[in-house]
Amino acid sequence: MYLRNLVVSGAISLMGTGAFAACSYENETPVSMLSAGFEAWKAVSDAMAECGNFTAELDQEFRTKQPAAFAAQPSLYTIGGVSNGTITPLMNEGTIRPLDDLVAKYGQDLSPNQLIRIDGKIMAIGMMVNTQHLIYRDDILTDLGIAVPTTWDEVLDAAEKIKAAGVVDYPLGATMKSGWNLAQDFNNMFLGYGGQFYDENNMPTVNTDAGVNALETLKAITAYLDPEYLVSDSTYVQQQLQQGKIAMANLWASRAGSVDVEGESQVVGKVNTAAAPLAMEGGAPATTIWWDGVVIAANVSDEQADAAFRLIVEGLDTEMVKANNGAAVWLIPGYDPDRLAQGAIATLTAQPAPQAYPSTSAMGLMHTAIGNGVSDYLTGAKDAATTLADIEAAYLTSAKEAGLIAE
Repeated sequence: MYLRNLVVSGAISLMGTGAFAACSYENETPVSMLSAGFEAWKAVSDAMAECGNFTAELDQEFRTKQPAAFAAQPSLYTIGGVSNGTITPLMNEGTIRPLDDLVAKYGQDLSPNQLIRIDGKIMAIGMMVNTQHLIYRDDILTDLGIAVPTTWDEVLDAAEKIKAAGVVDYPLGATMKSGWNLAQDFNNMFLGYGGQFYDENNMPTVNTDAGVNALETLKAITAYLDPEYLVSDSTYVQQQLQQGKIAMANLWASRAGSVDVEGESQVVGKVNTAAAPLAMEGGAPATTIWWDGVVIAANVSDEQADAAFRLIVEGLDTEMVKANNGAAVWLIPGYDPDRLAQGAIATLTAQPAPQAYPSTSAMGLMHTAIGNGVSDYLTGAKDAATTLADIEAAYLTSAKEAGLIAE
């Protein structure tokens, strides 16, 4: 698959020779951006801001705000921070513009891995690859004589030993906040068990053994989590790690660098990363591959688009990467993978490899249905079969309304 080739080559061949100067001009055209709020986006937005006339709104709820904001006339933002999981609604509504002309004009120093092509057109500029991988307290596992887990069964065994030792508040952390986050944890586990979300006719296929196994494994994990796990998102788990409250988590690679930030983390130097655990022997790591990057709104003037792209080039340069090397697994020349990137690289290069998150309208609807339904199983309100049947029913309703399935 093209996306997997893009991100894997980016993860293992990132020492390019391209060089960028610091911002050498003064931006005179107002440019704004709406993106996620994790450290990599902060680094990029700070670099763009050096050129002036730039404002950034970094919001973890960006994915729910972008479609309407970009559909406005004119768009409420010039630049959008997106991923392969959030670009689809903008593509479907035609609210972002092709970038081929701007790449030809200003993008000569961009890596080929950064050019995200959809239907033959460059629609986004990639800045980083992301995946969920195992992040763990190396000191705790060493002290307790626990090998680094490679499967979810091993994670659960390790969690039981850590719980018995009483060395942290909770053995595990997990991004199981109801909605998008919980759905993504299910998606990872479901694919890890060999599941597929829908068939070639967009008919749902989650009410299967893979679906049941995914639910049962998620339920087993909850025994080792903070009881408030249904409000636990990426920031929550990141802070649990930084505060020394948990020993392990299957967390986004983009969050790993936060554990080594002096003054913010109590566990500097004590954390390492490994490939995302397998759900079943012989399977792929139970995770998905993502890229994050930038798009430009269609409903802005050519002058604004031109100014926005120049800022993008300035923000995604070698100088920014070298100053923020540990904030992400960058798809930008100059990146030098550190120890906290090793888990992501091991995940991305595993054989068999995890799938790229599907950038389809059907997946968007399935993700929503899963996010709305899985908590009923975790809380005991429904059994596994009923939970999965209800998820399929909710998806079918949405897919028919969207014209993806004939009535």
